[in-house]
Amino acid sequence: MKIGELAKRTGLSAHTIRYYERIGLLPYADRDRSSQRDYDASILTWIEFLGHLKTTGMPIRDMLRYAASRERGVKTKTKRRDMLQQQRERGVPMWTNSRTACSSSKPRSPDELARTRE
Repeated sequence: MKIGELAKRTGLSAHTIRYYERIGLLPYADRDRSSQRDYDASILTWIEFLGHLKTTGMPIRDMLRYAASRERGVKTKTKRRDMLQQQRERGVPMWTNSRTACSSSKPRSPDELARTRE
């Protein structure tokens, strides 16, 4: 999917998506024949998770640490869980967006995520 479609489906601007990619919160996108970014639909779940981290007030530097640990795989599961617990203990700011605040206990498919963003 092209960056414009990803922006539309996630509610992020194309500029923010490029920024997140540049700093390492998002993996670099593949490029099509015309050198345009071509994102896989699986990125939607990760972007949704980043949105949840953001609503907890987690600073970008900590989100970057979390993303780096995630890239190292299952061996960092305990470290990532500890990071989330520490963020929880810092306290969660008031929810300002009920759609973001409400999440199901199971991960949503990219299609379900897209329907909530429409």
